[in-house]
Order: sequence, then C-alpha cells, then structure tokens
Amino acid sequence: MNLSEELGVSIKAIDSVSALGTADQCWKSFCDEAHRLSPKDLSDQVVWAGIIPDKLSDEIQALRQQQVAYSKLDNTVLQAIWLGRQLIRDAGWEGMHDFGINIGSSRGATSLFEKYHEEYLSNKSVPNLTSPTTTLGNISSWVAQDLSSQGPEISHSITCSTSLHALLNGVAWLKAGLADRFLVGGSEAPVTPFTVAQMQALKIYSRGGEPYPCRALDLRKRNNGMVLGEGSAMACLEKGVDQNSLAIIRGIGYATESLDHPVSFSAQGDCLQRSMAMACEGLDKDDIDAIVMHAPGTIKGDKSEYSAIQHLFRDKLPALTANKWKIGHTLGASGMLSVHMAVLMLQNQSFIDV
Repeated sequence: MNLSEELGVSIKAIDSVSALGTADQCWKSFCDEAHRLSPKDLSDQVVWAGIIPDKLSDEIQALRQQQVAYSKLDNTVLQAIWLGRQLIRDAGWEGMHDFGINIGSSRGATSLFEKYHEEYLSNKSVPNLTSPTTTLGNISSWVAQDLSSQGPEISHSITCSTSLHALLNGVAWLKAGLADRFLVGGSEAPVTPFTVAQMQALKIYSRGGEPYPCRALDLRKRNNGMVLGEGSAMACLEKGVDQNSLAIIRGIGYATESLDHPVSFSAQGDCLQRSMAMACEGLDKDDIDAIVMHAPGTIKGDKSEYSAIQHLFRDKLPALTANKWKIGHTLGASGMLSVHMAVLMLQNQSFIDV
C-alpha cells in the first residue's frame, strides 16, 4: 500500500529508552564501535544484557513517588509513561486529548508476573492488585491515564513485531479517517530469571563475551548469540505532511509465516519477503538506500532475513545495518527501536554501520 504525500502519515516525534539512553545520547552512541551490553546478575547466574543506564533508570523509577498507584506498576509501564511524556512535548501535543494510543509488549509485565507467581507458590496467595498490574492492556491504559488521552486505547502482543504492528495499526486508523493522531510503540523489560531461562531453553542465548557478546548480523558466527535488552520505543503519528514532519511513512507491509513447528521459520524468509514486497509496492527499489534489519543474533534468524533481502533486491542490495549487537533484543519494542535508528540516520544524513 502506497501513501502519497497528500494523504501521507508523518512521524512528528520519535524517541526511545534503551541501553543507549535517550534521543540526545543515541546518535553519539550509535556512531562509536562499542556495544552497550553489560553483565547482569540474575541470582543464580550472570548473563549479558542490555540495561537502561542508571541515571535514566532513576528518572523512570522516580515516577513511583508521584502517585501511589504508580508504585505498583511494572517497569514496562513506567518506561512507557516516562517516554510518552517526552514524546507529547516533542510533538507539540501538550494540552491535546484527541489522540489514540497503541503500545504493545511481547512479554508484558514480566518482572511483576514472576514476582507474584513466586509469592503464590510460596504462600498460595497474591496481592490484590496482581491481576490489573500484570494484564497486557495496562501499558496503553496507564499511558492514556497519565496523558489524559480520550482516544482509542489498543494493546496487543505479536512477539517481536509488536511495536511495528502498533505502527501499522496507527497508520490504518489515520488513513481510515478514524483519528488524526496516534501514539504508537512498544515497551519491554524482559531481563528476568524466568525469561532468560526460556531463551536459554531454546539454545539461542549468548554465552559469549567480549569484544561482542551479541553477534547480530554476523553471518559467519558458529553459535547463537541473542542477548535480551530493556527498552521502550514510541512515535507520534499524524495524518498529513508538513515542515515539522521528521519522516514520512510511504509504504507498509505485513505477512504471516507458515509454521511447521512452534519456533520454526522458512530458510528463505518467505514471510519477510512478502511483507517487504508489499511495503515496496509502487516504489523504485533503487531509491531504497538502507534497511535496518531485525537480526536477532541467532544463526538461522539472521541468515533467513538476509536471504529474504537477497531474494527481493537481487544484486542491488541496500546498505544493511542492525542495532541488537549494541543494545540487545528488546522483544516487543525492538521494531520501533529500529525505526528510531532509521529516523536518526535520515536526520543526520549518515549511515550507521555494524
């Protein structure tokens, strides 16, 4: 589906929190060769992970002191509330209430859920706010409450593509004329013992060390090297294009992989081929300068995605880059973090190499 400039959708503000910090720190961090992964002590083991820097984390955690209700929220929600406030200011939406919100998460309130489940196993009881603070929908609803939004609230989980589906939903609402503004994105805080154990059970978590614990986009690696990371990434979308547009969404694509196994995917990335082809429909592929890849750091995942790009672009591959080697895999927030990386490259007119 092509979006003309007359009927286009603009990104009016975009920001993220991750191991890089926030927007004012991201570009400088992207331009050096050092990763931002660090050892994380999970009681029974130490693993590599992308952790939000202490100063920024303290600002986010300070929200717990602002309202009694905020003290009971999971980090996924607090990250989204903090980031939402920055974006509303940056987009010039302060004082507005007529915008929709779609913020998703792959895992949801991971830390709280694990904590409350452990309490239940020990005591056969849980605190009275266990259910409302661990339901997936409480991310968008709390952000809406904090920003006094009167528009639609949407929450969903579509694994690693969650925040990109939020972007897709926002574009659809705007193109349908059902809304004029939408705040979209994802939030994730998955560096917890049980979640890491799940990744290790799949045999995809990195066991490597320096110089690069995560070998995302290294197609010659011999071992899987995925590393989890904390992060949130969101954008303010508006219908129309003007001088304040940071970027214009010209095409969107989506597809579903046919699975033979719960964690399988095709060697040629059939799903990725179809979604990219849809997004590129009507565009000259020679005009596509760069692709920010998902590149989770797994052997099969990275190769499948690269094969899909090769199949679509043949012998004229755009420049390829990725960010998980630097910040880790933020699961449901990862797609919008890639969009943020792309917008930073556009703003600075410079390519971030891997």
